[in-house]
Amino acid sequence: MTDQFNAYPATGGVAPDRWASALHLFDNGVGVPHEETTAERWERAGLLFEARDYSGAAKLLADVVEEAPEQTGPRLLLARAYYHSAQLRRAEDQLRVIVERDPVEHYAHLMLGRTLQRLGRPEEAEPWLRMAGAFAGDFPDDE
Repeated sequence: MTDQFNAYPATGGVAPDRWASALHLFDNGVGVPHEETTAERWERAGLLFEARDYSGAAKLLADVVEEAPEQTGPRLLLARAYYHSAQLRRAEDQLRVIVERDPVEHYAHLMLGRTLQRLGRPEEAEPWLRMAGAFAGDFPDDE
């Protein structure tokens, strides 16, 4: 039987979400279903994002943000997942919530500017990009 196991061809590995969900398979004992916590969904969403499964990550992150709406980290990652999966209006909505709640979250300013550019609204993007540049210490040269 061991020979058959070792002969199994590798096909690029197991998807990260399968590993994350398998980590807690036996936590509650055999036959007892495991209720995934918000933190575990957040962890699994991060693995999906790293694996570039942005749509899958967005689905999980939407639940995490709903359960913990005050947290900036999950909302920012949700906005990034929306951005990378071309759900730009959803990304814009999440980013506007972040900059309203935390006006010094420089990365949200940059992301909002880039999102607005991709939506074909460069004039609206410009102030957000300037603000992101100011946070980063990039000031335009006065000529």
